[in-house]
Formats: sequence, C-alpha cells, structure tokens
Amino acid sequence: MPRIITLLPSATEIVCALGFEDRLVGRSHECDFPRSVVRIPALTEPKFNPEGTSAEIDQRVKKIVGDALSVYRVHAAMLRELRPDVIVTQSQCEVCAVSERDVEAAVAEWLGARPKIVSLAPYGLDDIFTDMQRVADALDTSARGTELVERLRMRLSKIADRARGVSDRPSVATIEWIDPLMAAGNWMPTLVEMAGGVNLFGKAGEHSPWMKFDELVAKDPDVILISPCGFNMDRAAQDLPAVTNRAEWHGLKAVRGGRVFMADGNQYFNRPGPRIVESLEILAEIAHPELFHFDHEGSSWRRLQ
Repeated sequence: MPRIITLLPSATEIVCALGFEDRLVGRSHECDFPRSVVRIPALTEPKFNPEGTSAEIDQRVKKIVGDALSVYRVHAAMLRELRPDVIVTQSQCEVCAVSERDVEAAVAEWLGARPKIVSLAPYGLDDIFTDMQRVADALDTSARGTELVERLRMRLSKIADRARGVSDRPSVATIEWIDPLMAAGNWMPTLVEMAGGVNLFGKAGEHSPWMKFDELVAKDPDVILISPCGFNMDRAAQDLPAVTNRAEWHGLKAVRGGRVFMADGNQYFNRPGPRIVESLEILAEIAHPELFHFDHEGSSWRRLQ
C-alpha cells in the first residue's frame, strides 16, 4: 500500500474521500479536514508572518513573490524520512500552497526510488474533477475515482437543474480578498451561475482578478459574498472596515437590501476538492433561500447586513 504525502488541503480531502486516510504519512500545515488528519506530521510552513491585516499580509506575500521566492518552506529532511511513494502538490497558485517546484527541489537529491509526484492544477470546475481522477489513478484506484467524481457531479447537477428554472437571477459579486479587493475567479463564476445567480466579476477558468472599489459601486450587485482565501468568517470580519467604512458602501443595493453575506472561504470556496459541492449548496442558499435549505447558515455562512 502506498505511503502518501499531501501538501495542500484539497489534496488531503481528495485522498481521504478516496479512502486512503490511513495511508497518509505527511501533510501541509494548512491541512485540517477531516479533523482526524491533524495528527499527521506537518511538513510545510509559511515564510511570511500570517498575522496582521489583509493589506499587511498582501504586502508580505507580494514582496516574497516579487523576489522570485517561494511563499512556503518544505521540510525536506522530514519529507525524505517519511519515505513517501506518492506526493500530491499543486502548480496552480504560488500563494495558495507549496508548488510543484518546491517539491521537486525538496526531492532533488533523493536516494533510491523517487516518489511519484502528482501536481494538481484546477482552474475551472471540470479541472477539479480531472484532478480527483488523476489522484485516484496515481493510487491505482481508478474505479474509486470514477465513482467519487460521478457522485459529486450528480449532487452538483441536482442543484443546478433546480436553479435553472428561476425567473429572478440576482447579480452576485464574490470577494476573495478584502484589502486590496480581489474578486473570485477560477471555478467560482461557474458555481455562481449554477446557483442561479449572475456573476459580475472574475472569469471562469482564469485566476482571480484584482478589482477596484469603484468597480463594485459601478456594478452595484444584488448580492455580495465575502469569503477571503485562507480566512474563516471571524478572521475575515476583522478586515471588513476596509470596505464597510467607505461612504459609498451604504448606498450599494446589496447593503440596502440586507443581502451581504460572509462565508468560510478557507474551508469551502477556496478548496478545490470534494467539498466543492457544499460550496455550491452555500451559494444556492444565499442566492435563492426560497428554494434551497441545506442548513449551512450559521456554521458556514452568515448574513452581514
């Protein structure tokens, strides 16, 4: 049976969903679901101080990336000691998790058989399922991968089919970082449309774009969803004054209509793994509460105004 190391949270969730949690021997410092994986040794750490405001964290990360350095550190010696057969990492985002380049550097002087490296690269919704199958294939359990993907796609389709018939499709702005403002891209525009909304910022299959507050005012969305990457709701709330203290904020349609929401971006929207289904459920509850009730309110999302 393979010894597996996963170096990003979504990879850990995929491996566990495939039934291989008992084969995990190492993880990233951010892998925390299912909760039982926290017992497994963490092999990474950020090179920047993760404390402070959104603006301060953004500046630190941009400084590191601007110097052509990796944002995360891999404990190469510990990685070698764990003798993995398979390492799952990613190549989609230098800021999100340890990159394929980091892993290659860590195993460059590997003695003996080199581990198989599976590098995930999810840009759009379909890519998430392609990556799940690739992990399953690498673990020699292709059939489990096919079954998992089919099951998750079916759950997504049921929600999308029901939302397709709505006559009122609210315009939605999804905010992935507060200061500076960043809209959600990649798979999020697709999920917004599947939930019965009209996505205003970010393009499906493309990196999340920076945005200006004036652009938010100009589009004047019906719904605003704030789900910063890497933050839970309480942590994200600390940075809200960067937008809510703006004079124009209170004139926005979503604010006046009480349709500003916060969600746990760390656990859901920013993790391209099995819980992408729960992410759509949250969006559906927010966009069309008259149709959808999955009981995520309070634990996974809440109304801000």
